[in-house]
Amino acid sequence: MEQILVTPERCLGCHSCELSCAVEHSPSKELLAAVAGGEKTVPRVFVETDGKLNFPLQCRHCQEPACVYACMSGALSKEEKTGKVVVSEEKCVGCWMCVMTCPFGAIIQGSDHKVIKKCDRCPDREEPACTTACPTDAIQFISVDQFSKDRRRKYLTVFNSQREEAEQL
Repeated sequence: MEQILVTPERCLGCHSCELSCAVEHSPSKELLAAVAGGEKTVPRVFVETDGKLNFPLQCRHCQEPACVYACMSGALSKEEKTGKVVVSEEKCVGCWMCVMTCPFGAIIQGSDHKVIKKCDRCPDREEPACTTACPTDAIQFISVDQFSKDRRRKYLTVFNSQREEAEQL
């Protein structure tokens, strides 16, 4: 199963992911129409920074989602097949318990301030909008195993180059 995974060292802080997410969740699904038409659109990914490192953050669709357990109305649930944490907006009562329990701060109020909004992995697309918009592949829609394998390869490359430098001294 593929997940949205992030390599923060690659993030430029360009906010392309936020923009593409907002447009994808707008009624028109078009940038010009969303801006010119004054559509209220809310991104579900947020680029946070500490001034040194940028990090695009969205719902992690946790294995044990605290938000689902905290939801008193049953508006949040976890799909067994996909592993996604999904929102049933008609059930949301706006108690914000999910907002308070999400350890990542990835759940927000919608523009109407009545129901929550969170990453839904763009169900109408093969790949989430944020991942296709990222110019540096800082955000990838990839299997956890492949992501881990890529990290091991990167580590090996860095390790070998440092070893070779040490041998030359």
